Amino acid sequence: MSIVVVNVALKSEILDPQGRAILGALGRVGLSDVADVRQGKQFVLTFDGDVDEAKLVQIHKIASTLLSNPVIEDFTVQVRQ
Repeated sequence: MSIVVVNVALKSEILDPQGRAILGALGRVGLSDVADVRQGKQFVLTFDGDVDEAKLVQIHKIASTLLSNPVIEDFTVQVRQ
């Protein structure tokens, strides 16, 4: 069994209003030394077998077209075998 984690977040140059709202809320609950918050989304894909190079290429393609908007978001892919 393999697990692939795809993390998607707004590019650093894109404003993140939800992250800003979270940053403000953290200050109100006493965590005032946080400099910045960026929010994102995570997809966890579980496979019955191993993830080979061909499947990893396919996952990257899906991450760049289906799971993220490449104009405003970046993504990372992590494989846990």
